[in-house]
Amino acid sequence: MPDSNILTAPTAQVLQAKQRFGIIGNAPALTAAVERAIRVAPIDLSVLVTGESGSGKEFFPQIIHNFSARKHAKYIAVNCGAIPEGTIDSELFGHEKGAFTGAVDSRKGYFEEANGGTIFLDEVAELPLTTQARLLRVLESGEFIKVGSSSVQKTDIRVVAATNVDLLRAVAEGRFREDLYYRLSTIQIHIPPLRDRGNDIRLLARKFATDFSERYRVPAVTFSESADDAMRHYRWPGNVRQLKNVVEQTALFEAGREVDADLLRSYLPDISSSYIPATGASLHSYEREREMLLGMIFKLQQRLDAMQERLDSTPATPSYPTAAAAIFTDEPADTPAFPTSLVVHRPENTAIVAAPPCSDVNYSEVTEVPPTLEANEREMIRRALERNQGRRKAAAAELQISERTLYRKIKDYGLE
Repeated sequence: MPDSNILTAPTAQVLQAKQRFGIIGNAPALTAAVERAIRVAPIDLSVLVTGESGSGKEFFPQIIHNFSARKHAKYIAVNCGAIPEGTIDSELFGHEKGAFTGAVDSRKGYFEEANGGTIFLDEVAELPLTTQARLLRVLESGEFIKVGSSSVQKTDIRVVAATNVDLLRAVAEGRFREDLYYRLSTIQIHIPPLRDRGNDIRLLARKFATDFSERYRVPAVTFSESADDAMRHYRWPGNVRQLKNVVEQTALFEAGREVDADLLRSYLPDISSSYIPATGASLHSYEREREMLLGMIFKLQQRLDAMQERLDSTPATPSYPTAAAAIFTDEPADTPAFPTSLVVHRPENTAIVAAPPCSDVNYSEVTEVPPTLEANEREMIRRALERNQGRRKAAAAELQISERTLYRKIKDYGLE
């Protein structure tokens, strides 16, 4: 039996696909993903492309389409996370005139437009459950019904879906249909994260720097060995998309210079952390990330519990109604002097702690209520938006959530 760890030279078709779609890199896991896409292309099976945000999943449906018998028909890419929930059925399946307010004419949906071709559903985990049921029917029988219609239509279409979400967990949580998951994932193709692609990071960085220099006619930057090492040991949560952003910033402000590790780190977000790259054929594991995240949440919960115990064990502070009234009136207060330290107890989840305006109060002893998880999430989103100069797409990629989720949270937290 052949050893799976032995590296083999990429086939001519793999090299052709990489060149045609601008895929740069020689990592074994990346080459294996391209080869897998080419092999499944001639066979009309549903394909699920998985991988982290920014890892380049969008190239693989194009490879599948262009190496299939459908290559001369339409190819339509749909970002399911960017379409509002109320209109996504109409976008995908079309609608009849008068089906809803504003439907002044009948309209074809993407499944009808791409008949005979391929449709790419990016961020498929963001589909509402009702839309998932409609999609399942298309996959099983090729049938769909327009919004506002009662007649069944047929379509001959190949579906390729992509997600950065653990769909099995989404199934367990009731957010994704189990039958649809197995229909979509007849063939799975996993795209490795950038941090596990070794020397590809250096190749991509130089390609992005050269492209920037040629496009804007500025002196090109170069990267020292220490900068290469720093890039290999950075986690790159935004993957290739983040690397391109960092290189272009560096190419603009450090034009013509050699960039070393210290200079490079000044362009990396504060969330950077050391990382030991994968070796050989080892791949990135979602389980490892999940354990790290759960560990952080557990530690945070322990701290919150400890602070809550301190609050619960603090003796209740006597109220001073007359003195409180004196703050807002000119009448003297017949109350004793305020104590030197004061804890004001408020209802649960209240994040405001107050003390009387008195020079004898020792404010260092005033106990603060810990921020809520919602407050922490709001602050993380605010900082991500600041780091990305308000670009919501880039902030969503950094936070590893969909744009639609980010838009909703921006609205909920009043960050417009």
